[in-house]
Amino acid sequence: MVQGILIDYEFCTGCHTCEIACAVSHDLPNNRAGVVVHHEGAWEITEDVWQDTYLPVFTDVCDLCEKGTAAHDGVPMCVHHCQANVLKIGNVEELAKDLAAKPKQVLYALKTKE
Repeated sequence: MVQGILIDYEFCTGCHTCEIACAVSHDLPNNRAGVVVHHEGAWEITEDVWQDTYLPVFTDVCDLCEKGTAAHDGVPMCVHHCQANVLKIGNVEELAKDLAAKPKQVLYALKTKE
């Protein structure tokens, strides 16, 4: 089964808690963890519309907290500590249904579980 993380980046505030949780639980530098938050903006599109988006990007370092005791009750630390509750872990096929429900989401297929 392919596992993934669904990110609702419409509501990501760019708090970097996912980065810090990953880095601390894996003893990694903040900017070299399994997830790094990318910021696009802030810049004006039209008079009342601005581009100011934060997007957690999962790197090849991400192992869904399966090595060691990094996970919290089986949930990756980034998902567990996300203050805006924009990260959701699960089966990619199930997450794809949620992905189709609204715009401004990204689905990362991360690994296959046997």
